[in-house]
Amino acid sequence: MNEDESMQTDEITISSEEMCVRLDKFLAQAYPLHSRTYFQYLIDRGLVLVNGDVWKKKDIPRLGDTVEVCFELTPELNLTPENIPLDILYEDEFLLAVNKPPGMVVHPAPGHPQGTFVNALLYHCQSLPDMESLRPGIVHRLDKDTSGVLLAAKTLASHQQLIDLFASRQMEKTYQAICVGTPRDGVIDAPIGRHPTRRQEMAVREGGKVALSDVKCLKTRGDLSFVEIRPKTGRTHQIRVHLAHIAAPVLGDPVYGRPAMNEKWDVQQQLLHASQLRFTHPMTGKFLEIIAPLHGRFTKFLEYLDQ
Repeated sequence: MNEDESMQTDEITISSEEMCVRLDKFLAQAYPLHSRTYFQYLIDRGLVLVNGDVWKKKDIPRLGDTVEVCFELTPELNLTPENIPLDILYEDEFLLAVNKPPGMVVHPAPGHPQGTFVNALLYHCQSLPDMESLRPGIVHRLDKDTSGVLLAAKTLASHQQLIDLFASRQMEKTYQAICVGTPRDGVIDAPIGRHPTRRQEMAVREGGKVALSDVKCLKTRGDLSFVEIRPKTGRTHQIRVHLAHIAAPVLGDPVYGRPAMNEKWDVQQQLLHASQLRFTHPMTGKFLEIIAPLHGRFTKFLEYLDQ
């Protein structure tokens, strides 16, 4: 999905008569994480287009119409430096790498206006590139409940260079996860796109974007495994979707996981960790291997697997 530094877009085609209700109501049904009032705000600002045209909130789209939504952040969101401790793994004058804890949101967004990595970054660095956006210094993201290596740029030059490294797949990423079942070693080659009805979710689907994940099972016992994943592409929720696709979902995943297993092991956050980044420093030419130790939430599961 293409997006600028402060908003993202999505597109839906009206595929059934049941979807033909007034525009603000339709959007609130399609995106249940946002309120009807929020979509009225977007519509009034001309950020919702139907077949390329601005519509009013009471207008009713018809079968076959295409609705495009630009999810602009609301005015109450602003950047405030906050003294939130950071577990710094590497830092120089150009970039910073931290071990993000589970539960930390990367940047301000509706529902998470404060307490984010960006708020902590502003306090730590004082000044960052692209201060006009709500994502200064951000070059990639991790899901809220995914822990591990997170990079940020400290200059405009390094910001663009790091983004280019991710885009050109010159950033070697390694993840670790506790998953349900025992996945086979090998490459998962399955295209990923937006779920056709649950718009906040992704899914393996025909016509999706190419997605490749190299999976290796490190330990297994009973109905759990400890796996290493090296994603070769960077699709939204890629690892979680791919592991669920091969019937080995991440334990604790509330969206793509198995509720019964999450309840059995009493896990409410996906046990997914960005363990390592390997890349050539875009400004110095030095090869960097940044490793983030696993957070303590993995301990009891690794002990179980070692028994």
